[in-house]
Amino acid sequence: MKLKNRLIAATVLVGAAAAATAARADVGVSIGIGIPLPPPAVIYEAPPPPPAYGYVWIPGYWGWHGDNYVWIRGRYAYGRPGYVWAPDRWDRRGDRYYHVSGNWQREGHGNGRGHGKGHGKGHGKGRD
Repeated sequence: MKLKNRLIAATVLVGAAAAATAARADVGVSIGIGIPLPPPAVIYEAPPPPPAYGYVWIPGYWGWHGDNYVWIRGRYAYGRPGYVWAPDRWDRRGDRYYHVSGNWQREGHGNGRGHGKGHGKGHGKGRD
């Protein structure tokens, strides 16, 4: 009987640890490192045809890698109904530039910089 209770306790502990790990996996940490150089001008990429209905074009942006900017190409993502894509951007704070990651924002909320609507209209070009 003791062995059975120990096995049950071990199973509960492993399950609790796995649940705690899964919960922590959803938490993101962002450490802003200011860049002293402004990013280059955005490169316009004509979106190719979407892979399927409901996909939204996510425009490319300048990322920082090591000691210089690198262009991260645009891509398609499956849209989220009721949301728009707020693209990646660089905000200037004082004499430094900080990357702000793109994200889905509810329509009508956010900073007004949304691109792709999440309902798939406009053949995924995000310009409707």
